[in-house]
Amino acid sequence: MAKVAPELQYSDEHEWVAREAGNLVSIGISAVATDALGDIVYVDLPEVGSAVTAGETCGEVESTKSVSDLYSPVTGEVTEVNSAVVEDPALINNDPYGAGWLFKVAAESDGPLLSAEEYASKNGGEL
Repeated sequence: MAKVAPELQYSDEHEWVAREAGNLVSIGISAVATDALGDIVYVDLPEVGSAVTAGETCGEVESTKSVSDLYSPVTGEVTEVNSAVVEDPALINNDPYGAGWLFKVAAESDGPLLSAEEYASKNGGEL
C-alpha cells in the first residue's frame, strides 16, 4: 500500500498540497500516483510567473507506462519550480513528499481538497 503523508492535503487528481509561510504552497504528486505511473522519465512543469487555476492542467508527467496530465490543486501564481526533478524525474518516485516536490504557488484560492484520511480511504493508501 502506498504511503499517504498525514500532514498534507490532496486533490482527486493525486496532487498534494503542503502549506508554507503565508499563502505559499508546495505541490507534488502522491505516492499512490507514483506507484500507478511506474518509473517517471519526464516532467513538464508550469513556468515561474505563470498563472495556474485549480482543477486545470498545468503540465504533464511521463512514465514508462503512460503520460498523465498534471493538475493544479490551487489557483495562483507559480513562484518556483523544482529544477532537480526536471533534471532527474526519478526523484519523484524516490521521494514524492520530499525532494520530489514539483512547484510552489502563491495561492489565491484552493480547489476542492481532501484530508489525508479522506484521500487514503478513497485511493487505498495508508497513513
